[in-house]
Amino acid sequence: MKVFAAGLALLPGRQDYAELPRTWKGDLVAGVTVGIVALPLALAFGVSSGAGAASGLITAVVAGVIAAVFGGSNIQVSGPTGAMVVVLGPVIATHGLGALAAVSVMAGVIVLAAGLLKLGRLVTLLPWPVIEGFTVGIAAIIFLQQVPAAFGSSSGSSGNAAVSAVQALATVSAASALAPAALVALVVLIMVTAPRIHPRIPASLIAIIVASVTAQVLDLPVTRIGALPQSLPSPVIPSLDWTTLANLAGPAATIAALAAIESLLSARVAASISDTGPYDADRELLGQGLASVASGFFGGMPATGAIARTAVNIRSGGRTRLAAITHALLLLAVVYLATGPVSRIPLAALAGVLMVTATRMVSPAALRAVIGSTRADTVVFFVTALITVSFDLIEAVEIGIAVASFFALRSLVRSSGVHREEIPGPVHDGDEHIAIFRLDGALFFAAAERVLDRVSAIQNVDVVIIRMSQLQTLDATGARVITEIVNALERRGITVLIKGIQDRHLRLLTRVGVLESLRHHKHLFTELAPAVEHARSHVARAATARATRTHGPALESNPAPTSGPTDE
Repeated sequence: MKVFAAGLALLPGRQDYAELPRTWKGDLVAGVTVGIVALPLALAFGVSSGAGAASGLITAVVAGVIAAVFGGSNIQVSGPTGAMVVVLGPVIATHGLGALAAVSVMAGVIVLAAGLLKLGRLVTLLPWPVIEGFTVGIAAIIFLQQVPAAFGSSSGSSGNAAVSAVQALATVSAASALAPAALVALVVLIMVTAPRIHPRIPASLIAIIVASVTAQVLDLPVTRIGALPQSLPSPVIPSLDWTTLANLAGPAATIAALAAIESLLSARVAASISDTGPYDADRELLGQGLASVASGFFGGMPATGAIARTAVNIRSGGRTRLAAITHALLLLAVVYLATGPVSRIPLAALAGVLMVTATRMVSPAALRAVIGSTRADTVVFFVTALITVSFDLIEAVEIGIAVASFFALRSLVRSSGVHREEIPGPVHDGDEHIAIFRLDGALFFAAAERVLDRVSAIQNVDVVIIRMSQLQTLDATGARVITEIVNALERRGITVLIKGIQDRHLRLLTRVGVLESLRHHKHLFTELAPAVEHARSHVARAATARATRTHGPALESNPAPTSGPTDE
């Protein structure tokens, strides 16, 4: 029932279009602009994934509309992306193109469930070096995946993009590579120079048109996209029998995790660079989940939020969901009206577009910032990037988080400590038999043993005061260690006083037995001065007791307890 109520709260409402009467003209212009930019990317990502150009175009149309209507961002533009291509390619290569619809629906259901369970904010737990390393790794894979098409060869047999690229280059002949390589160079030249003429020129579309016309006029021997459907296919629910579910469960979980991460990161970045209001992370997951499910029904790919197209939307003046909807409708018009010219686009031209896109995914400023931050963050960045390229995207994120957590834990341990302090104020006789220890930072499982060893090793004292007012973090292990410290010192005849237990730690310390381990309930203090005064009274009684034991009958006139200091 709670999940159902949560789902109703995440549905679209009239407030999504409150600004539309004021912004609709700008939204329409932005939508057309984004559609022009998205067309070559949708085709290229579809081809690169192995699903085909038609699948990329269908995804941009179907998922673009669904995510725009149901998503949690007013300006997010969704569709096929480079990160999804990287993880989807091996799935299609292993399970065949027939698995595309099933894995899209399965991944979409997982993302949808994550939204209903309100797991959207978990993406904020990703460390920045992990995100940057992940992005660089994806960019490298996308670039390497284009090598075969760029040189007119077939892909290598390896599932690793770097190895496959080397294998493809090993089979390249100069004669077959000349034409596609020339088209790639032409596309790169146009995409690099066009923005310098005017930043709003749709460089990728112009590059595709020029390359396609050149290949057609010169009759270059290059592979082309081929026939495309002239309408959207009818929706079909894929077969999800137990065998299919078992075989695709792992890939679907990986795709879902990637879709959630990329979409939420894109929405968060978009919210930070625009004035269109915050985004709803849980609703964004709901929208992206529905988009992938719908895309799978029509034979498309899993969809995610696309930061590049979203940024174009923002720069072009998009302010409401109408812009993203318009972008999808423009691509739908291409499906019905322009499949003939699109089918003649050379694959080498699409490879050139993706090579430039991959290069632009890497921000030199961000690289300098993360590498120049701390040695730990630099290690996390490089580990994540290398594992992304060498092994698996989700494993890279998991290992990157693990490495970042290790360094964070080490830093927390180093910031935690126990320090012996001098007694404030004038020195009294016997103060040398009082030790004050201040616990700082965090006392938890990773730092507890060091504190135990330091305090328990104290010698030649009668009273130990443990100050806890500066202790920020305490777990059960840390509380247990305090109990062990008290017990160990008391067994040696050393009285332990505890000062400054914070209210938030009191319940844990009580449950673990710290208060019960004290010799007397009066050994708990809120201020240091009374604790020191109490400690001095113990030291005085202890000194008297030692003198009695040493001199015997000579001190009979002033008897003192011989069983050690007490508060009774």
